[in-house]
Amino acid sequence: MANLPTFEMSPFVPTPPEPSRQASTSHGRRPWLMARLDSLLSESLRNATPTDLIRHRIMVGAACILLLFNSLFLLWSITQRSLPLGVMASIAGLGYLVTLLLAHRTTTSTPPAMLLLVNITIGLVGSTFMDKNPVGGAHAINMMLPALAVYLVGPRMGLSITLLLFAALGLAHPFYRADNGIDTSAITLEFIWFIHVFAGIAFVGAWGLGSLHSTAREAAQLSLERTLKELRESESKLNSVIESTDDLVLSLDREGRLLTVNSGARRVYLQRAGISLEPGQLLFHHDKPEERKAWEARLAQVLQGQRLRLEQTYVEGGPRLVLDISMHPITGEDGRVVGVTLFSRDVTARREAETRLGEMHRTLVDVSRQAGMAEVATGVLHNVGNTLNSVNISTNLVTDRLRQSRVSGLARAAQLLREHTTDMASFLTADPQGQNLPAYLVAVSDQLQQERDALLQEMRSLGESVDHIKSIVSMQQKHARAAGAVEQVVVPRLIDEALRLHAVSFERLGIRIERDYAQVPPVYVDRHKLLQILINLLSNAKQALVDSTKQDKRLEIHVRRAPEEGPLLLEVVDNGVGIAPENLARMFTQGFTTKKTGHGFGLHISALAAAEMEGRLTCSSPGPEQGATFTLELPIGAGEP
Repeated sequence: MANLPTFEMSPFVPTPPEPSRQASTSHGRRPWLMARLDSLLSESLRNATPTDLIRHRIMVGAACILLLFNSLFLLWSITQRSLPLGVMASIAGLGYLVTLLLAHRTTTSTPPAMLLLVNITIGLVGSTFMDKNPVGGAHAINMMLPALAVYLVGPRMGLSITLLLFAALGLAHPFYRADNGIDTSAITLEFIWFIHVFAGIAFVGAWGLGSLHSTAREAAQLSLERTLKELRESESKLNSVIESTDDLVLSLDREGRLLTVNSGARRVYLQRAGISLEPGQLLFHHDKPEERKAWEARLAQVLQGQRLRLEQTYVEGGPRLVLDISMHPITGEDGRVVGVTLFSRDVTARREAETRLGEMHRTLVDVSRQAGMAEVATGVLHNVGNTLNSVNISTNLVTDRLRQSRVSGLARAAQLLREHTTDMASFLTADPQGQNLPAYLVAVSDQLQQERDALLQEMRSLGESVDHIKSIVSMQQKHARAAGAVEQVVVPRLIDEALRLHAVSFERLGIRIERDYAQVPPVYVDRHKLLQILINLLSNAKQALVDSTKQDKRLEIHVRRAPEEGPLLLEVVDNGVGIAPENLARMFTQGFTTKKTGHGFGLHISALAAAEMEGRLTCSSPGPEQGATFTLELPIGAGEP
């Protein structure tokens, strides 16, 4: 037995514990801070991963804090009336503003982060060299730059900033002071106060950056936990959906190893193969070699990005099982196919129902064909019966005329002549009977001539009736051939033959037939099917006219070709009882009928027969008591040998 799709769902992962109350409270106290920092970032930076989002927030937060420090430094340089320091502070402040503007527009954090670090480095180095204080390179604020560089751009790029700072402040600055000397007068009490207060502010700034990092990390952690919780809830719901279905659901890796299986697939596989599959096991390992090869070929095809749908029938290990299997590729983040999903649905009942429906359809077609032939036979018998009635009348007339014929008088006259053979002259001249005999013979001769003409006329009528019976029987024999043979059919001629079967009944019911045949080419169809459709349409039209109260009962038959070399159109139009609008859509539905004694499959089978001939049967009606039109479309040239 081919390996059935089997799945095992991943075990349920418990929901993580809720974040601590302290973290929630801290997050609740400072949501405005995260919102303000996020407003300074571009949309792509805001949508980054939680870890990168922390880094982006630290970057703009540091730029804001340093912009504040730079503003204080600018104010101090103004009080000291130091133009170089003021210019340098202005340039640094402009650099921080450009950093914030770039962070608000860029799609990656590297450009604004490097601009921020370079701006800080230039500011620190410039202020150290320009300041008269010889110990500026050892200020506390300098320690923040390497840590910030490593955090924002990583160890490798952060090392370049650190080495630059080391070369400038650790090596170049002492040599610079050694060459230019040290101005001890610059170290005043006021200056000592300033550098120590500024160092304290730097400590507070370091705390601020650390606090900002902690806050951002807590926010990212909360976001991560919420995401994980939603993911697990979604996974739980997905597991519930997959487990609730009776379909077989599984997933495989690229080597065909089982990843997941639902309970329905596991149950079917266990019942039919007696094997309980486990994750990591090759799904097709238990198949026969030829079946395993076929499944491996399908797996390879799906791994190339294609989708497959197939139907498999299994007869081993239990009752017949038909599975509708769909195979879909699983793609990773890089778009590469990393596995395959299989969805299998048990369609055994559907296929069995379709088989039964097909058998019923064939039976219905046979019954309808028999009914159609019965209709034809009824028409044949009806016409033959009427013709035999004419034959009977002609026979009675001939018999009556022969019975009343003057041939007996002629026989008596001949007997008289035989009796007077010896005295014929005296008998004809002297005997009263003989004297009247010539006139009697003339009268009898005239009467016999009239009788002969009448009998010949009746015999001609009798011969015509016999010929009519022969033609009807011949037509019935022609249409009684086995159905299914496609042949060339002249549609108007076949319509006339179908009308001939109903001619007497149409005439007796007072139904006027109007024919409108355009010049159309013959079609290649099954003659029996087309005749069956015509018989049904004519019978329905006759019934609709019989049920109508109109005195002028009219049946029109039109044959034409659709515009632009379209199909052949055969229209049967009556002015009978019509069709209600709500019944139009159901006219060709099996079992639907508006007749009290109808069976409801005449039009249904006619529509099926039209479809089998690559045609179409439609109907239309303005409404009740307004007649109806049935249109049969037949392709011209289809089925031509």
